Amino acid sequence: MGGLSIWHWIIVILIALILFGGGGKISNIMGDFAKGIKAFKKGLKDEEVEPPAPTAQKTIDGASQTKDKDEATRV
Repeated sequence: MGGLSIWHWIIVILIALILFGGGGKISNIMGDFAKGIKAFKKGLKDEEVEPPAPTAQKTIDGASQTKDKDEATRV
């Protein structure tokens, strides 16, 4: 009835990886994969930082206006 199923091939490949690659290499690969995921999640958290809130500035006539820090330094 010729051929092996997909499960047979997966088992053969896993055994070959363990024999020729060694157990330590597989754990190193998985550790590097986990570090990559952690770095990716940290990068996503860093991007979620909100910009600072605008500050209130008073004009010469005494009216209060809201301006960003960049606009306040240009005046």
